[in-house]
Amino acid sequence: MLKAQFDMMANYNAFANHRLFEAAATLSEVDYRADQGAFFKSVEGTLNHLLVADRIWMKRFTGAGAAPDRLDAILFRDFAALRAAREAEDSRIRVYVDALTGDEILRKITYRSITSAKLIEQPMWQALAHFFNHQTHHRGQVHALLTRITGAAPELDLLIYQRLAKAGAA
Repeated sequence: MLKAQFDMMANYNAFANHRLFEAAATLSEVDYRADQGAFFKSVEGTLNHLLVADRIWMKRFTGAGAAPDRLDAILFRDFAALRAAREAEDSRIRVYVDALTGDEILRKITYRSITSAKLIEQPMWQALAHFFNHQTHHRGQVHALLTRITGAAPELDLLIYQRLAKAGAA
């Protein structure tokens, strides 16, 4: 059951990120970069944070790839480059989660916190649940910023994804 849940979340993650980037692509450069008072200030800062955090977690999960050492790092100033990196990371996440076995989901992982350098050990399934919840949390912030800036934002509900996936349209 956990395996199916995480497979769905990996696919939903890519779906929601695609929709969010489609909407963000319509922003002017000024609106994209403007400090809107969000935790990571702007749409640019929050979209970069999502990629930063995903790379940190994927390094923890796999032992491979680059892992930034700052949660507020701006990895890409160029929107198109950020979008391409986001799509590549979403693909990497899907491939990784697809290959996980039930035993791997139940194993424990150990990693260091970026903010405190504290050593943490927890079951993989809890870390994966946080990983996908964290993405949803910050996509919600970008959604709110898009709504503030443009008056509209895409539907990102999990139920929308599930309905579209069932119909073969996700």
